Amino acid sequence: MIQGTVADIRRETARVIVGQEEIVEQLLTSLLCKGHCLLVGVPGLAKTLLVSTLGRILGLKFQRIQFTPDLMPTDIVGSEILQNSADGSREFQFVPGPVFTNLLLADEINRTPPKTQAALLEAMQEKQVTVNGQTRHLEEPFIVFATQNPIEHEGTYPLPEAQLDRFFFQLNIGYPTMEEEARIIERTTGRSTTHAETLLNAAGVLALQDAVHDVPLPEPVVQEILKLVHATRPDSPHATADVKNYVAYGAGPRASQCLARAARALALLRGRSSASVEEVRAVALPVLRHRVIANYNATGEGITVDQLVSKLIGLGA
Repeated sequence: MIQGTVADIRRETARVIVGQEEIVEQLLTSLLCKGHCLLVGVPGLAKTLLVSTLGRILGLKFQRIQFTPDLMPTDIVGSEILQNSADGSREFQFVPGPVFTNLLLADEINRTPPKTQAALLEAMQEKQVTVNGQTRHLEEPFIVFATQNPIEHEGTYPLPEAQLDRFFFQLNIGYPTMEEEARIIERTTGRSTTHAETLLNAAGVLALQDAVHDVPLPEPVVQEILKLVHATRPDSPHATADVKNYVAYGAGPRASQCLARAARALALLRGRSSASVEEVRAVALPVLRHRVIANYNATGEGITVDQLVSKLIGLGA
């Protein structure tokens, strides 16, 4: 039944989004793990459309925040305003912000100052917000998909490593092929527009998230996860020569947790009876690329974290 639901979700997504099958699979993996995603790509690659389409298919409440330099924390979490009641008295009433939703799209998250980023961080990590000393819990499921433009740095506030670590995946979205772009032109420049149908609801998504915990994680797979994460740390005996030469800081324990959860979720999506090393390697790059910090040697020689991690998982040269 789960595989049929997943196939239906993929089919509906493909009606609107051309290509990007791997990105869609990774987004679904992150969502089943209750993990937040950072989508990195140049403008015009349908990042916003992809997230909004997924929200519609899954029947989730969807909100979008356009992050700007003048955005305040209250613009995200909400605020208390003074209201006149029927009897003539005045009292403060809480007006929820857009964070009170199921699927939140934080567009260009690096365009807002650290104070506002910190307000979103509490919501991402604790699934709650605090306004005027009162804590309000967010409704489950609550997932943040944030976008970031990798080529524009003027007027931006780079996310600190501590906040980057809160993102389950970092997904780098590339350009479509010529054939895919031809289909994009055909779909988007005519009179008619295709819309995805709603297939699930919040309760259905919660059931899928709960099913992830039942997927077995064999001990050899756990050992593979540990070896991979420890290999990213320059002071570890498992580190390769490249890691010792080009990495300043390796991935922390949260990376091991994310790899384990992602391997389970991907196995569920693919209809496997248990997680395997294959699933670990499939999710390793989006889990590790924003948790491994390259040093000045790597920057000077033009070596990227993606290249280093790909070598570790046997995908690179």
